[in-house]
Amino acid sequence: MTDASGCGIILYPAKISYLKNIFMKRIILSAAVLVVGLASVKASNLTIDKHPVAVTRNLADSAQKTPVKLDALPDPIKTVLQSDIFKTWIPSSAFSVTQGTTQYYEVDVKKGTETKALKFDKDGKIVQ
Repeated sequence: MTDASGCGIILYPAKISYLKNIFMKRIILSAAVLVVGLASVKASNLTIDKHPVAVTRNLADSAQKTPVKLDALPDPIKTVLQSDIFKTWIPSSAFSVTQGTTQYYEVDVKKGTETKALKFDKDGKIVQ
């Protein structure tokens, strides 16, 4: 069965409606992509403030940081630093930090060029 033009395609009303729905969905999706693309370009060009503001926190008021020799660290912390998790990290310096009533130890460790500051309580548990 062919249509009147002889091209062999018969478009029923349900098929036409289905094709219109697909076409409209593609137009709406394209418009949404365009809007998101323009919004991201505008967002990247935004300047919040033309005058930079430095935010500083005075640690002297809130925390007291005292250098500690690595040999003088509590034994539980030394044990954790020698465990499998941290054996590839090399301790470089340590501090005893007192902040209010909380005391913890901060140990700076290195692995290649990467450095981290680990915080432990006196029992060797990592604190946040």
